[in-house]
Amino acid sequence: MVNHVWGLLVHPSQEMKQIKSESESIPHFYTHHVLLMAAIPVICAFIGTTRVGWNFGEGQVIKISPLTAFYAAVIFYVMILAAVALMGRVIYWMARRYESRPSWQSCTLFAGYAATPMFLSGIVAVYPLLWLCLFAGIVGLCYAGYLMYIGIPTFLNIDRSEGFIFSSSTLAIGVLVLELLLGFTVLLWGYGVRLI
Repeated sequence: MVNHVWGLLVHPSQEMKQIKSESESIPHFYTHHVLLMAAIPVICAFIGTTRVGWNFGEGQVIKISPLTAFYAAVIFYVMILAAVALMGRVIYWMARRYESRPSWQSCTLFAGYAATPMFLSGIVAVYPLLWLCLFAGIVGLCYAGYLMYIGIPTFLNIDRSEGFIFSSSTLAIGVLVLELLLGFTVLLWGYGVRLI
């Protein structure tokens, strides 16, 4: 798992080919990659919201009780896992119009590995400063878009010339899913703040 993460950051094109050649099953993929990587933003956000608190400037810091943060973390974690599966389904649905007809398994693997930078950007939630989290999220999103673009020919056997349009469309849907996920999480945190 760590080798793939490092490879996706250092030499993503080669790593995508390596991942594709392994023909990983969905259960193996979830247990060795997604379950672990999705825990990064969840654990970091739990620590940040209970120990440090959200800093909105002007000395205003908002913390959440550990019990409330735990419930929010569990829901957030399940939603991240579901979002990876949903994006795999979206990619599969969008790829139907191409001759290569990639499998649902390949599309889900592609979605999960392309989301790796987003998982890693969650590390900054340990110190939940609004501008820092926003900056890290944008960097993670941009690199995830790059991974999608370079991974499309490898994973989905779609020509690189058409890959830009495909990756752009997929990234737009992914941003929408991310916004819904974050919006729901903010609602959970807001509910948790009222409980304190």
